[in-house]
Amino acid sequence: MHGEERPIALEKGEMAAPRGEGVKAHALTAYQPYNRGVMEPLVVDAFRYNKWANLHLLDVCANLPEEQLQLTAPGTYGTIAATLLHLFAAEQRYLRRLAGTKPEINERETMPSVAVLRQHATRSGDQLIEAAARITPDDTIDEERDGHPIRLYLWVVLTQSMHHGNDHRTHVCTILGTHGIPYGDMDVWAYGQATGGIVHMGAS
Repeated sequence: MHGEERPIALEKGEMAAPRGEGVKAHALTAYQPYNRGVMEPLVVDAFRYNKWANLHLLDVCANLPEEQLQLTAPGTYGTIAATLLHLFAAEQRYLRRLAGTKPEINERETMPSVAVLRQHATRSGDQLIEAAARITPDDTIDEERDGHPIRLYLWVVLTQSMHHGNDHRTHVCTILGTHGIPYGDMDVWAYGQATGGIVHMGAS
């Protein structure tokens, strides 16, 4: 129900962090202790997948003529071209917070070629992988939002960047599928197959 407070399920012997104690109250550290040694490689692998899926999609779109890059479908962000530009411009804005880098593209500019977007995606993908290995649950930045100062935990930015990529890749795939354009497999199963994460065992 809306507004309902739901208890956090805990394993025996675990204690949820009290509310209002900064980073210790958020989901990543609700269970004590936070096992960074276990979680860090998984988060890094998730961002390796993010880069792989982005490049897969760009390789599909590189074969589309300009008129197909301008296709759209109901319920999506916009055209394929506009969605790709937004996806990678946003990655650069996330990295401004995560790594202090300066964005080089934005949605107000003319869409660069898919080949140029691929260069941006390769670079930002690598930087997000590096950030995923480096950022801790305690890292923060201070900024303004809606005219008010806020303290932003960088795990929020990192997680949002992952969600945003999944969201807008889905938009592009929806457009492609609506118009009967094949785009192959880019889910995590396909990534596992491509990178050795799924191993076919010989018959015994």
